Amino acid sequence: MTKGPTRLPRNTETLFGGGQRTIAMSDAGGPYLFDVGVISLAHTDAPVRDVALSYVQAAISGDINAVVPYPAVIEAHNVLTTYYGRSNADASRLLQNFMDAKRIHWYDGMREDVVRDGLSQASDANVGGWDGYYAHVAMSEGVNTVLTIDDDFERFDAFDTEVILSPDEFSQLNTFLGS
Repeated sequence: MTKGPTRLPRNTETLFGGGQRTIAMSDAGGPYLFDVGVISLAHTDAPVRDVALSYVQAAISGDINAVVPYPAVIEAHNVLTTYYGRSNADASRLLQNFMDAKRIHWYDGMREDVVRDGLSQASDANVGGWDGYYAHVAMSEGVNTVLTIDDDFERFDAFDTEVILSPDEFSQLNTFLGS
């Protein structure tokens, strides 16, 4: 069975207070692998962060089965400080707090064979090395859905891809980052 991109239906109910819009999510699409873009966006004050934050909060509470590779946390630190303007100390604190979540499956594999397979995935799908690595992790950990803010993972047939931002929201994010 070939899997492809998925856009889950959105609703306007608040899940975690603060008037945040969330999506209709369940563990039926899981386990979910969190791409760096989702982790980073959830830890910002960007106007389109609500969906990312809802997923992160659901993973922390155990409402969904989440897989997060440790390298994604390091990469999220770089994204938060380089693109979102967070201070080094603030990004470190936020991500260390995120790492305290005990209901998330933290993937720590970075052996040579894992890296080699990730690079093979990158080459075969013509994506960046990190995306190849995350695709390998998704496949080896039995992930059903990769959560992301871009469409690079749609090149893989082994799992579904949930692009959490609509085209309009992605445009709003680019405007926010450009200001």
